[in-house]
This record gives sequence, C-alpha cells and structure tokens, in this order.
Amino acid sequence: MGMTQHIRIASRASAMATAQVNWLMAEITRTSPGTVPEFVPITTAGDSWAGPLAEVGGKGAFTSAVARAVLDGRADLALHCAKDMPGDESEPDGTVCLYPRRDDVHDVLVHPAGTKLDDLPVGTRIGTSAPRRIAQLAASHPHLTVVAVRGNADTRLGLTRSGDVDAVILALAGLRRLGREAEATEIIDTDRMMPALGAGQLALQIRADDQDLLDVLTPLTDPAATRAALAERTLLRALAGHCHAPIAGHATAPAAGELHLAARVYTPDGSAMLAAARTGPDPQTLGRAVAQDLIAQGANDLLASSRRR
Repeated sequence: MGMTQHIRIASRASAMATAQVNWLMAEITRTSPGTVPEFVPITTAGDSWAGPLAEVGGKGAFTSAVARAVLDGRADLALHCAKDMPGDESEPDGTVCLYPRRDDVHDVLVHPAGTKLDDLPVGTRIGTSAPRRIAQLAASHPHLTVVAVRGNADTRLGLTRSGDVDAVILALAGLRRLGREAEATEIIDTDRMMPALGAGQLALQIRADDQDLLDVLTPLTDPAATRAALAERTLLRALAGHCHAPIAGHATAPAAGELHLAARVYTPDGSAMLAAARTGPDPQTLGRAVAQDLIAQGANDLLASSRRR
C-alpha cells in the first residue's frame, strides 16, 4: 500500500453516523499517523423509507448496504452500530468484525419538564419504535401511551418540542456522540430497561483477508468489548433475532476471565417475559447456553408471535 495508507470508511450519512465516523477517523489518525481516513457516505434503504422497517428488510436495511460497499470495493471498512446488526442473517462471507471500547449501554428518558419515568401521569405519550423498549414499558408502566416514532435523534428530540409526543426514550451513547447528553432527564437503570444486544457498541467490519487494515485497527480493538460482543451476537443469532423481536440482553465481566450474560425475551405487548442468565469463560459457549435456556422456556413461540405482527 506504500507509505501512506488510505482507509475508506463506509457508513450512513446521518448526524449520528457522521459523529461516529469522525471519532473513528480521529482514532485512526492518532494511533496510525501514516494513514489517511476518508468518509464514504452510504444512503441505505432504511434512510429513504418512512414506513415500517420490516417492509425494507428490518435493521438490515441500515447495515447491508454499508457492508456491501466493502464487499464491492467502494470502501475498506464498514462502520455499524452493533445493535443494528440483525441476528436472523449472517454477516457476509469473507468479512470480520472488530470491536472498539464500548460506550454506555443505558437508555435515557428525555422529558422537556424534567419529569422522571415513574412520575409520568396516565396517558403520557412516550416516543419510541424499539420493540424491546415498547414491551418493557408495557410491562412496567402500562398506564403510559407508546407512540411509534422513527427518525434520527434530532428528529425524535424535536417531537417533544413540537408536542407530537410528551417524552422520548433514547440511547445514552447516541446522545453522547451528538454532544447532547445534557438533555437526558433520567438514566434508566438496566434492571428496569434492559439494553439492546449490542447497545453502545460500534462494529468495524472489514474484509477478512485485509491484513494491512487489520494491523491498523488492532490498537483500537478492546478485548473486553470484543468478548461481550461475541457473547451477545451469539445469543442473538441462536434466537434468530429479527427486527420485530423484543429481545434484551447485556454481557458484563464480573471477574477476570469471566463473562456474565443476562437476557430477556418478551411478547410484543409485554404481557409475558422469559429470562435467563449464566456466567462462564467462553463468550460463544455462553451465548449459546443462554439462548438454549430461553428456548427451553418457550422463546421460539414468543418470537414467532412477534414475527407475525
């Protein structure tokens, strides 16, 4: 590749994605001064569609077009939010994902008047489109009204100012990346709102045979984040988690060499919930074991009901 290595980074062109690309480019420049990162913005089916995501391929509507840019040579690296990578389809052959340090996994409530979640009155309109959040809100706060909303964080925050909704639930990591963390009213504890699998985690997808790029990115990969991501992704794949699936889960490291993985599967209306958790040393074995525990409890039936919606 010569003395100067150009690295073309494919990602969506939203404000959030751009902020993530800018972070990655700065990190690459910091750790590998002889490289020149470039942004290759990609317009995906999800960006240009205003209807239900399931009609354009679910979460894969955001990630598949970005990954395709690596496979067809338009880019060297695809930058994804790991939580947007679907579990009911495999990553393209010939690619590998690397995982940098994980950001915060919490969800947050944003309410213009600063009211906390437990203090919201009956009928308060909460904006979110995530099946995981909808199910958990229905189970814990059935007196609230969930309003399905789509769009980037700016759009969703704007809905509270316009009065279309009374509050929204967003990812803390996303607000931080946009420099808008101060707008969060309440950080919701993970026991009350279990995160999405892959929450707060970026994934760097490259061609498996690109050793030069692998060498550049290795200093940015985080062993703890990688182990957690492998456990969560293995669980999601074993459950064939799709865009309608109300699945939540979170891997943590309670001790050196150990991982703890907890997960829940809900019915879409939150009326039923299955839970499983295990601790073990191997991420993929752990992910498969927790998935099997959930399947033994009837997770496949719950997920089938959500797929039919």
